[in-house]
Amino acid sequence: MSAFSRFTPLASALPSTVPFVGPEAIERQRGLPVKARIGANENGFGPAPSVLAAMRDQAGEIWKYNDPENYELREALANHLGVGIESIAIGGGIDELLGQIVRLVIEPGAPVVTSLGGYPTFNFHVAGFGGRLVTVPYASDREDLDGLLAAVKRENAPLVYFANPDNPMGSWWDADSIVAFARALPETTMLILDEAYSETGPAGSLPPISALIDLPNVVRTRTFSKAYGLAGARVGYVISTSGTARAFDKIRNHFGMNRLATVAALAALKDQAYLAEVVASIHGARDRIAAIAKANNLVPLVSATNFVAIDAGRDGTYARAIVDGLMQHGVFIRMPGVAPLNRCIRVSVGPEADMALLEDALPQVLKTLG
Repeated sequence: MSAFSRFTPLASALPSTVPFVGPEAIERQRGLPVKARIGANENGFGPAPSVLAAMRDQAGEIWKYNDPENYELREALANHLGVGIESIAIGGGIDELLGQIVRLVIEPGAPVVTSLGGYPTFNFHVAGFGGRLVTVPYASDREDLDGLLAAVKRENAPLVYFANPDNPMGSWWDADSIVAFARALPETTMLILDEAYSETGPAGSLPPISALIDLPNVVRTRTFSKAYGLAGARVGYVISTSGTARAFDKIRNHFGMNRLATVAALAALKDQAYLAEVVASIHGARDRIAAIAKANNLVPLVSATNFVAIDAGRDGTYARAIVDGLMQHGVFIRMPGVAPLNRCIRVSVGPEADMALLEDALPQVLKTLG
């Protein structure tokens, strides 16, 4: 089928791709129902009952546009974090915000530094705006801060991406190391510090807000998708200096936020007691996944996220066979896409029923593979 003839040269040259193939697509392609959805780094424990109640209560207001200034949510986050409201920008999940950051900073051909095997959606946005990816391999299954800094200086890169805790390996750096890295960067290099898993990391892995809030070249991205259980609502936010945060107003879709998603985020932020409960459940599920891995002679990596990377002990072909084999049992998981990280499979947390399905299916799959 033919396509429109006057797409831009950049758009015409890009591949048609989806950074992550969803479980829905796998169900359609293979005709296999997903029984345990533990592959997309979602929070299977779900949002707080108070959040669902707030959404039901406000559902009749959906005929209204959301406040284009996102004032109430920005104010609530500012109070929660101890910053000024002008230091917060709101977007439809971190993925949308990453695209906006790339648009603000990157011109065609500009170098962008990230980790080889790091978050694919960021790479997708870099390609979409014509940037040139410069990748640094992981070191000991975590992002290489020294390598990233060296690449930034070598390339004179205007943008560097670093996730802490990390996706896809679940590893992390301590707060002091992150602050030192951020302050060692040139002032002309923007750091995206992706903190999607900030609530699930260990004490000492998250720099205080005050440690970086004075740096206009640092944007910290956070989300309600993970610990708060609102992945489908698509609510993310940026923390930076007021000048940098306000730059998003130049390019964002001012009516892009869903009104009920905003209601959900406000209610979730108020219910910190539930957040504490669900974080404890996430930690328990991580332990359960690790125990299942060990029982099958696989090696779980220590995780600071809502998933566990499991070393399958061979190569990417073998890890892919495990992923495909588990899907035959209705267990949806994923794996990193780049060697040598792709020796691992990756299992997201979920309720006991999902863990039981994994525990039952995994030894059957491994036995079949031999």
